[in-house]
Amino acid sequence: MKKIFYFSALVCTAIAFTACSSSKESAYRKAYEKAKAQEQYAQQPVQQQQPEYQAPVQTQAPVTPMVQQPVQQTTTVVDNTPVRKESVNVVSGSGLKAYSVVVGSFGVRANADGLQNTLRNAGYDAQIAYNSDRNMYRVIATTHDDKSSAISTKESLKATYPDAWLLMK
Repeated sequence: MKKIFYFSALVCTAIAFTACSSSKESAYRKAYEKAKAQEQYAQQPVQQQQPEYQAPVQTQAPVTPMVQQPVQQTTTVVDNTPVRKESVNVVSGSGLKAYSVVVGSFGVRANADGLQNTLRNAGYDAQIAYNSDRNMYRVIATTHDDKSSAISTKESLKATYPDAWLLMK
């Protein structure tokens, strides 16, 4: 009796699994056919993808182009550029003026020396100043007497050094 029960349970399980696999196959087949149809639709030329109805094209008299005078761009230096005031000591360089353009800050002196050499090779009079309050070496690309020239130099350095900022002595 136990053997018949186990055998019938095994037969029922086998039938259930075969019935499920055929429904999965048909679902996969439908998904595959749908993906193929979308792929073929995407490969059709653009003209065939446009809607059937198209509004009539209105023709107008030719328009003569306007001649514009060349516009001269004037760059005005905005005086609201933020400036940090820090107490720094020059470690390497000729000395700082009132406003300086800082392009890098490092906790390790060797990193600051590397950036200073890069800037000097690019033609800048780079200097290193040490901020003892923050234990940071500031790499200064240029130093200026007035704020407007420092701002213009900072803006020209923004392409290479996007985090450049102004330091006031």
